[in-house]
Amino acid sequence: MGIRSCLAGLAALLCSLGAAAVEEAQLVESINLYRSEVQRCAQQASEELPPLATDPRLVLPVGRAGDLQQAMSAAGYPMVNVQAISLSGPRDAAAAMKVLQESFCQVLLDPQFVDVGVSRQDRDWRIVLARPLLTAGLGDWQAEGQKVLEQVNVARGQARQCGRQAFAAATPLTWNATLGSAAQTHSRAMANGNFFAHQDRDGRTPGDRAELAGYGGQRVGENIAAGLDSAGKVVEGWLASPGHCANLMNPQFSELGAAYANDPKSDAGIYWTALFGAP
Repeated sequence: MGIRSCLAGLAALLCSLGAAAVEEAQLVESINLYRSEVQRCAQQASEELPPLATDPRLVLPVGRAGDLQQAMSAAGYPMVNVQAISLSGPRDAAAAMKVLQESFCQVLLDPQFVDVGVSRQDRDWRIVLARPLLTAGLGDWQAEGQKVLEQVNVARGQARQCGRQAFAAATPLTWNATLGSAAQTHSRAMANGNFFAHQDRDGRTPGDRAELAGYGGQRVGENIAAGLDSAGKVVEGWLASPGHCANLMNPQFSELGAAYANDPKSDAGIYWTALFGAP
């Protein structure tokens, strides 16, 4: 084989590999778009979820059988929980996403998962979702709530697009201890009750909980998150989720209370709540 044909063959291979990588990236994008909106799954409505982060350690070879936990250990991923989905047949990311929605919606919409890796070989796919060990040393809930406030105010200081909505830079929020207390109560309820929802087990909404805590404001909004071990990651996830981002950038809000709670027996391990308010 001559040099020219070798180069032509190499170019074709690189083109093929590039196309495969595009399809894998498109599938991650489709999964995150799906998670960012309320979905009907297993006869229940999901919550809006922040996007999964792509982690190269979760990109595992397609079709290789073996112990998944051992594979995670070998890849250097300190995981708490992992779920792998294998598909055979979808010709592209759109076809793969259709199968995932129809057969694996509960896995895709599980709030405990924060990282994802996708690999593909021809029409075989492997999608790995995982939750890592909590590694950050967290302070008490008030200290971490103040960090959420700081990160939110940095974000509000810049104009940004939240999905299809454009927001101008907004004035910074001030800390409200009553909203903070209500946020901590809800985070603790989610952690101890092992659920992830704006409506608590007693049927109370964010506005109900704020009023019960003694907040007299006329407007209340709430963002929640799970599985993330720092205020920075939490706010970053909210900014990448149109609904959460819109709450965060809403110029009508002027106050915030935020908190986390953890429970090692819960699925996600750690749960966060931010309550936005306006007097």
